[in-house]
Amino acid sequence: QVQLVESGGGSVQPGGSLRLSCAASGSIFRLLAMGWYRQAPGKQRELVAGIRGSSDTNYADSVKGRFTISRDNTKNTLYLQMNSLKPEDTAVYYCNNLRGNIDWGQGTPVTVSS
Repeated sequence: QVQLVESGGGSVQPGGSLRLSCAASGSIFRLLAMGWYRQAPGKQRELVAGIRGSSDTNYADSVKGRFTISRDNTKNTLYLQMNSLKPEDTAVYYCNNLRGNIDWGQGTPVTVSS
């Protein structure tokens, strides 16, 4: 059983930065390909960044060059560094494996507005 707890969201102005964290319980986190997802009001959840192993990363076109995904397996933690934030980044952000088949956490909300 893996439990996911997201944190680090908040309200920022356009151009600002946030660093999100995802703390995972369980003994298999290190074996999982992980990703950050987001869901904006009225829209479906979408994958914005993924990481396989320690360094194989990929990003949605909408966040490429602005967001960086990383992980620390010794801490069972996934991170998302978000820079140059835009209003369209406003959403609730979730972590999960890339199959999206772990029970979803509560997510952490990000609001980008002036």
